[in-house]
Amino acid sequence: MAQAKSAQFTVGKLDAGMAGLLTDDYQLIEFPAVLLPKGVVLGSIVNINVDRDREAEKRQRCEFRELQEHILLEFGTNQPKAPVIRIGHTTQTWAIIEWEPLDLASAELRSLHLYRDGQRMMQAMPSTPEAANSIRAVKTTGLDVDHEYEFKIEMRTSAGVFFSNTVTTRTHKLDNLIGVCVCFGECDSQEEIENLKETVKRIGASWTDQVSLSATHFITRFKTGSDYESALHFNIPVVKPDWLLACEANGKLQPAIKFYV
Repeated sequence: MAQAKSAQFTVGKLDAGMAGLLTDDYQLIEFPAVLLPKGVVLGSIVNINVDRDREAEKRQRCEFRELQEHILLEFGTNQPKAPVIRIGHTTQTWAIIEWEPLDLASAELRSLHLYRDGQRMMQAMPSTPEAANSIRAVKTTGLDVDHEYEFKIEMRTSAGVFFSNTVTTRTHKLDNLIGVCVCFGECDSQEEIENLKETVKRIGASWTDQVSLSATHFITRFKTGSDYESALHFNIPVVKPDWLLACEANGKLQPAIKFYV
């Protein structure tokens, strides 16, 4: 410690936790009463010593610099990375956009937005990092048949806005059934399901054992089972086996509404 300085004051007022102290030349300063010695009353004379603690200043400056370096390393060096997306699946009227796990570094995710042909879509997107990195896909519907589209994702974070790469896909023609991916529910027999799978092969489509966003139709004769409930959850059309047979007979995709279970 150095540069110690002492001054003498007369207590002129005590009110609301503050003391009014008078100097010899009648200058008034306010001082926290809690710092005065016990028993001080109006008219008491007190001596106040003021010292500068250079060692404490040096210690605080070092601690502050260390804090700045920590903040720079934690928040200034590692920046969020732009999302990386790809086309997951495309049909005649919808497409699935998938993305790699989001790297937010130490930033907070504010929102995700899907852009189609440069226009921001009113598309429901995951709102938390946990949901975004768990789902990692979104289905965009209402697309025109045999039409090319460009997609990208905007990621808004507390560290700024980041745009993904742009991906392009073309929806299929009605007679192109490659994009059809069905999932089977309960039918009359296992033999019927096996025959339906052969039909899927003949028309160039595919099937999956698990209900997911990529499934285009859920084929069943009965409104039962966990897979049926999952199809409803994913808003997948639930149709009778006749729909698949009609697609083969007509050589093109058939409206699902005529074959709803």
